[in-house]
Amino acid sequence: MNTKIAITAFSSISPLGNNAEEVWKKYLEKEHCFSKQFLDQQETSVAALDSESKQIVAEIRESDIKYKFLDDSVLFALAASRKAVKEAGWSKDDIFGINIGSSRGATDLFEKHYKEYLDTGKAQTLASPTTTLGNISSWIAHDLQSNGPEISHSITCSTALHALLNGVAWLRSGMADKFLVGGSEAPLTDFTIAQMRALKIYSRINQQEEAWPNLAFDFKKTQNTMILGEGASVCCLESGEKENAIAYVTGVGYATEILEHNISISAEATCFQKSMKMALKDVDLDTVDAIVMHAPGTIKGDLTELRAIEKVFESNLPLLTTNKWKIGHTFGASGMLSLELALLMIQHDTFIGVPFGAPMKQNKSIKRVLINAVGFGGNAVSILIEKP
Repeated sequence: MNTKIAITAFSSISPLGNNAEEVWKKYLEKEHCFSKQFLDQQETSVAALDSESKQIVAEIRESDIKYKFLDDSVLFALAASRKAVKEAGWSKDDIFGINIGSSRGATDLFEKHYKEYLDTGKAQTLASPTTTLGNISSWIAHDLQSNGPEISHSITCSTALHALLNGVAWLRSGMADKFLVGGSEAPLTDFTIAQMRALKIYSRINQQEEAWPNLAFDFKKTQNTMILGEGASVCCLESGEKENAIAYVTGVGYATEILEHNISISAEATCFQKSMKMALKDVDLDTVDAIVMHAPGTIKGDLTELRAIEKVFESNLPLLTTNKWKIGHTFGASGMLSLELALLMIQHDTFIGVPFGAPMKQNKSIKRVLINAVGFGGNAVSILIEKP
């Protein structure tokens, strides 16, 4: 059953802001969104929410006594979900499913609870329910008073696009007519940063001395330059043709690498080749106008994805871009933030490139965009969207 899937609303809260107009304005600017925080016992480049977005999160936390003890990953998702559902025109009487995922879940809260346990030998009463991965979608369902299924999952950095895959599957099966999908991540904590440094993938570039601390899309870089960001992004999916459709999901693909290592990906990203080919089945490759790459800013991650794209598209490459040079890697939320960039480029018919590396010039309208995401272990997802 190949039901048409419409994206009728999207919303995010990220270092780019908390509304589509503000996010687009930031994309038109050439500056990155990185700042410094003291994490993992040193000054660290991160992409944090701006002051207005932090205030929105604080107000949600104070709006209900039950929200006071929730992790930021839940509150970020609440902020984005409220706005998306409102823009889609959904009400609490509508039956819609919810699938919001996260790579690491309640990172900050888990670290605090565990530290308190080590210090006192006792665990807080709410330690378990507030750090369970499923509490993200559950709290959104509570907040929106929804009546449909609630799903949370973690498939590392491709989590948000796996949520979209799930939403598409539910809608095409006829088991639901509407689905809210996305991802949320609040990873700016000491232990999370330390783990990335232990993998030797975190940027060591001094952002006060260099223009670009994250070199995502620089395929000649000689060091890994990944930087973490925080935020949440969601979109509303509906089955069938819709007058208010922003775009349609016309292809989905997924694949998993045969592992050689816990975080490995092959030299030509076989998983991406498979996921893109699946998403592009029966599509004239010349009609794909742009690809929003996963490209986290690591040497191997960026280059292997490029090699996979070259294998699939050969010499006729679409316009290529990524947003991680600007907002860092938001783990489980990253795929949906990439989808947001794709939607904005279609809406404004304007390609947003990377201000360094090989220049790419737009020479036709942007009507069809492919979005890639991949997580540790080569869990790749590719989503094709097109203008109504």
